[in-house]
Amino acid sequence: MEMSDQDSSASASQTEGEFDGEVDEEMDGEVDSEEKREDRHSDSSAPSLSSFSSSLRAVVRIKQKYQAMKRRRQELAMGLGGAGTLTGAPARTSPKIFTFDGLTPSAFPALSSSAPQKKKRRRRKRVLFPNSGGCRSPPKQAPSRAKYCLYLLFAIVFVQVYNAIENLDDHVLRYDLEGLEKTLRREVFGQQGAVEGLLSHLKDYLSTYVHNKPLVVSLHGPSGVGKSHLGRLLAGHFRSVVGETLVLQYYVLHHCPQEANALHCASNLSAIISEMVERAEEEEKIPLFIFDEAEHMHDEILDALWQLVASKQSNEYLNAIYLFLSNLGHAHITKHMLHNSSSISMALSASARHTNLVKELTPILRNTLQKLHVLWTEADILPLGLLEKGHVMECFLDEMTREGFYPDHTNIERLAGEIKYYPVVGGHEYSQTGCKQVVAKVNLL
Repeated sequence: MEMSDQDSSASASQTEGEFDGEVDEEMDGEVDSEEKREDRHSDSSAPSLSSFSSSLRAVVRIKQKYQAMKRRRQELAMGLGGAGTLTGAPARTSPKIFTFDGLTPSAFPALSSSAPQKKKRRRRKRVLFPNSGGCRSPPKQAPSRAKYCLYLLFAIVFVQVYNAIENLDDHVLRYDLEGLEKTLRREVFGQQGAVEGLLSHLKDYLSTYVHNKPLVVSLHGPSGVGKSHLGRLLAGHFRSVVGETLVLQYYVLHHCPQEANALHCASNLSAIISEMVERAEEEEKIPLFIFDEAEHMHDEILDALWQLVASKQSNEYLNAIYLFLSNLGHAHITKHMLHNSSSISMALSASARHTNLVKELTPILRNTLQKLHVLWTEADILPLGLLEKGHVMECFLDEMTREGFYPDHTNIERLAGEIKYYPVVGGHEYSQTGCKQVVAKVNLL
C-alpha cells in the first residue's frame, strides 16, 4: 500500500512536471495520457482510499492547470488579434482537439471582423461606379459644333433668299409694271381680261433676268378691238424704261411690202434683232419686239423668227419679249361671242368673261394657227373680244378730249350711233368695226 501511494504521488508529481515543462504542447493530449496511466495503475493494483484521494487531487490539479492554460491561451489569442504578431515570433500550433467550450464570437475579433470586410469587398466589386467618385451621375453630352454650323447655314440661306426676293422686286420695279398697268387700264377699253393676262405674263417673265426661253405672246382679235393701240402703249412704256434702242416696232406692210424682198427682209430683221439683244445683254436689260399686222408676214420672216425663238440660242437670245398682233382667227372669236353671249351672265366681271373666252377659244385658235406656221406653237395665245356700244362711246370720249373738243354726251351718242353693230344678243350690242372709225369721225368735226 505504501508502494502504491508512492507510485501515485510520483506519477502525480511527474505529471505536474511534465505539464510545467511542456507548456507549448496541447493540453488535450496530456490529459488523455494521464488518464490512461491512471487506468493502467487502477487495473494493475487494487484501489485504496489514499491512492484514490491522491489520484483525485492529481486530477483536480491537472484540471485546474488545464483551465489556467486554456485561459492564458485565450488571452494570448485576444492579444495577438488586437496587436498583431511580432516579427520573428515562433508560430503556435492549434490544439489537436477543438472544443466549443467558452467560445463566443467576441473571443475571436479578427475572425468576426474579417467576414464583414470580405462581404463588403465582394459588394464593391459588383458596383460599376468608382469608389472615389461616390454616386456617379449620368454623363452630360458636350455641345456639338455641327449645331452651330447648321445655324450658320440657315442664316446664309435666309439671307440669300431675302436678297433674291429683293432683287426680284428691284428688277420688276425697273420696268415699272404698276405704271404700265394703270396706263393700260385707263386707255384700253373693253379688254380688261386680256390686259390682265398680258400683265401676268410680263410680271412672271420680268421678275428675273435669267430665262430658259424668250417670252412669246400672240394677241388675236377682230379689226378695231385695240390690238395696234395696245402695241403702241407697250412700245411707249418700254422706250421710257429701257431706252429707244431696245424697242422694235415692226410693221410688215411698211418694212417689207413686197413679197419678192421677203428673204432680204428676213436677213435684215435677224441682224437687227441680234444687234439689239447683244446691246441689251451688255446693259442687263430685256428688249421688246412688237410685230404688228402679223397676218401679212411672209413665210421667210416667220422662219427667221422661229429660228430665233425656238432654237437653243445663247443667253442673250433667251432674254427677250416677242409680241405678235394679228387678226388671225378673228372669225372664230366673232362666232363664239355672238353664239354664246346669251349664256354669259351679265353679273360676271370682265376678267371672268375673258377667262371663259380664253379657256374655250385657245384650243381652237392654236389648232388653226399651227396649220399656218410652226411659230405659233411657241406662243402664248390671248384672244381679244368684240367691243360693245358702251366701249365705243368711251373711245369717242377719249379721242374728243385729246383733240380738244368739248365732251358733249349727246354728240358722243350721235357719233356712236353711226357705227355698225351686230344684232343684239343676250343684251349685248357688239360693234362690227370696233373703234376703228372713231378717229376718222372725230377728225370730221
